[in-house]
Amino acid sequence: MLQEEKGKNQFIALEDIKVLDLTQYVAGPYSTKLLADYGAQVIKIEEPGFGDPSRSMGPFPGDIPHPEKSGLFLYLNMNKKGITLNLKSEAGKRVFRQLIAGIDILVESYRPGMLSSLELDYDNLKKINQNLVLASITNFGLTGPYSDFKAGDITIWAMGGEMYSTGVPGREPLMLAPNVAQYIVGSVAAVGIMGAFYAARYLNIGQQVDVSAMEVQSGVTERRLINLLSYEYRGKINPRIATMEVGFPYGVYPCKDGYINVQGGRVYWDRIVKMVESPAFLMDPKWTKLDAQANPSLKAEFEKYFLNWLINRTKKETIEAGQAAGVPCTPLQTTEEVFKDPHFNARGCFVEIEHPMTGVLKYPRSPVLLNGTPAQIKRPAPMLGQHNCEIFGQLGFSNSDLVKLRQQGVI
Repeated sequence: MLQEEKGKNQFIALEDIKVLDLTQYVAGPYSTKLLADYGAQVIKIEEPGFGDPSRSMGPFPGDIPHPEKSGLFLYLNMNKKGITLNLKSEAGKRVFRQLIAGIDILVESYRPGMLSSLELDYDNLKKINQNLVLASITNFGLTGPYSDFKAGDITIWAMGGEMYSTGVPGREPLMLAPNVAQYIVGSVAAVGIMGAFYAARYLNIGQQVDVSAMEVQSGVTERRLINLLSYEYRGKINPRIATMEVGFPYGVYPCKDGYINVQGGRVYWDRIVKMVESPAFLMDPKWTKLDAQANPSLKAEFEKYFLNWLINRTKKETIEAGQAAGVPCTPLQTTEEVFKDPHFNARGCFVEIEHPMTGVLKYPRSPVLLNGTPAQIKRPAPMLGQHNCEIFGQLGFSNSDLVKLRQQGVI
């Protein structure tokens, strides 16, 4: 299939892969979104009448809640087709088994044991589709003493150990922004799914992919991995790190029209001096001694000058001076500023998508650019049950059959 927007010589990377999506909330839908963005044919299955719980999570246009207008749902489920199916009914299970026969990948995020209770676990499904890849995304994995534990983003962040090292020394630990861990889990799951898919496609080895959110968080984030290795090699638990321990200037500072973030310290000291126009007092050898960056009085002396220098400059002027001197520094931008940022817009980081219920809105595009087989926007997120007639019709169900199934609460 040619990609019309990009020209006749570019194809869609994953166009012949068929995926059933039984996931909800963030991590699972993000993993299947990544597949859909690069061409996989993803069919999202939702509970009749209710749908994915993320439909009730904002933001909503005009702050008016509506199950078809959740920004979170619309972003995570673009490029997918959507059907409704009650898997707790016998008729729904029969229909689901028909769907399984013709797909490559099934992704689910139910609690462990849920599919087994429905007799739709991997051992049963592989009898229908020998090369099936079934990916299960759960909080703590399908096995182990914690497999049935309830958890959320903050509990995964805490129990995986990352929160212990996040925050200010002497204060309570902190978590990162909501759903950060979930997006990491979704990204890792997509990689595992594709690895299993190619084993099925080229080696005829179907398998189940067991993705534990806690294990992903514990071993994938850069700082957590460093902390784990530090404990393994040194037998020490890394504490929360004070800004003074990494030198100055370091962190967030106010300027004339907002805030900037700067990374200084000993490695970048000469560049910092150049950034602030090389005042004579910073030429004193005391600033370059080995212990200078750990000296609180020197830090206070520098920041008195630095803050006065910043307060007379805008974010733009400050960043231009810093980048010209080779200092790692960036502005702290509002969401509005991100949308208007010339760099992001020059790279096409945001795309406009028209949805029948919300009209045209901007969304972040896929984060990885493939020159030969680029991601593309084929359709907005589906409305609840939007593609029932199309998908079930392909299985041989007539319109009258679908009416009966709807009346029985199956779809």
